[in-house]
Amino acid sequence: MKYSLLLVAFLSTTALIAEEVHIETVHTEAVKALPQTTVNVTCPEKSQEVDDLSSQIETLEMKLDEVAQKAEAKPTEEVLEEHQKMVISVVGQGVAPMNTSSPAQAYALAKRAAVSDAYRLIAEKVKGVRVDGQDVIKNMMVKRSTVRTSVNAMVRNANVVETTFKEGL
Repeated sequence: MKYSLLLVAFLSTTALIAEEVHIETVHTEAVKALPQTTVNVTCPEKSQEVDDLSSQIETLEMKLDEVAQKAEAKPTEEVLEEHQKMVISVVGQGVAPMNTSSPAQAYALAKRAAVSDAYRLIAEKVKGVRVDGQDVIKNMMVKRSTVRTSVNAMVRNANVVETTFKEGL
């Protein structure tokens, strides 16, 4: 990217200089007949613009160097190795169904739902979630919209740390 910026600035300065200097082709016999002389052509109006563009190029180079140094100095994100252990904490929630035969059954079903929810949350964090969507449109109106999410993972060595049961949740 640094080189492309410099190239654009260089081409624009040469275009500015080329505006003022017109070179015509002359036959080689006529050139041989002319005495050898050296001509220096200066264009004071455009020299200031060329100097300004040069200073802008230098400023851009310095900014690009600063950005490159910052990018090198930025700490890289840690990547987990294949067999590295890590701790993931999640909170699963489950609701006790209303049509249970006893409060103990309601508690057991709510706990089971909460554990399943926690496993799902762990799998989502580790492996990610697949989302599929489908819309059915008829007469320029949405008739049915379906979104499916799925997780395919295996959770090992997960432990329930705390269980609370408050007001059916």
